[in-house]
Amino acid sequence: MDLVLSIADYYFFTPYIYPATWPEDNIFRQAITLLIVTNLGAFILYFFFATLSYYFVYDHLLMKHPQFLKNQVSREITHSVQSMPWMSIPTVLLFLLEVRGYSRLYDGIGEFPYGWFQLVASVLSFLFFTDMLIYWIHRGLHHKLVYKRLHKPHHIWKIPTPFASHAFHPLDGFLQSLPYHIYPFIFPLHKVVYLSLYILVNIWTISIHDGDFRVPQLLKPFINGSAHHTDHHMLFDYNYGQYFTLWDRIGGSFRNPSSFEGNGPLNYVKKMAEEKHNSHGGNGYKNEKLFNGERTKTE
Repeated sequence: MDLVLSIADYYFFTPYIYPATWPEDNIFRQAITLLIVTNLGAFILYFFFATLSYYFVYDHLLMKHPQFLKNQVSREITHSVQSMPWMSIPTVLLFLLEVRGYSRLYDGIGEFPYGWFQLVASVLSFLFFTDMLIYWIHRGLHHKLVYKRLHKPHHIWKIPTPFASHAFHPLDGFLQSLPYHIYPFIFPLHKVVYLSLYILVNIWTISIHDGDFRVPQLLKPFINGSAHHTDHHMLFDYNYGQYFTLWDRIGGSFRNPSSFEGNGPLNYVKKMAEEKHNSHGGNGYKNEKLFNGERTKTE
């Protein structure tokens, strides 16, 4: 984040905001700047990519599902807007440690003996390391001792939209992001790669709430996409992973997505509409039990 901090200071904060007597490396000034930049960046990422996903990827037929809540989209947005500033506070403290030089982030490819190979390997290890920790953190948040207080607010959305991607209890949201921040304190990582991965992680989080299941056939057994995560919201104790199905398979919590089997929530809505059309009375679907709430686990 020191790259972002330097740019923000050079073009905005130093010439226009802070007094000349306040040095750029002052820890309090850095904390304030990081708090502003982190929140601004989070809101831009959230609204820009969630809006794109909502209008161009998300299938709006899902909004006709019986478990789609009244005014759900506005409620998801309100929840996210209220939560993100609180999530940013502990996040900024970790960013501050990075900026002050306590992490293993580096600038140049030549600083390590394996150069580009090490950079590519660090991306892969980042993904697998964070996926592993998020799996166990996420699964832990489903424990009965903490679920109702921390994670249940995110499970209000049984049929989530991309705007639900950041609609967490603040502590829940921070805990699930913690592996991303832990990694560069343990393993070397290029600063630009770290920033890029941080952005991509937020985009991925939005994408797995988009209700669209466009996973290439070859990758379906391995990638934990929106189909898996939709079932997680519906069925509660399956598919905790973030990117991959590996840890769900190891932990015995993997469930093949219902949409891959033709009985997901979108299939239910389409079948409901078809039966309504065929019956001309709208009553032909009343006894349908695909994802109408009877298959979801009581939380």
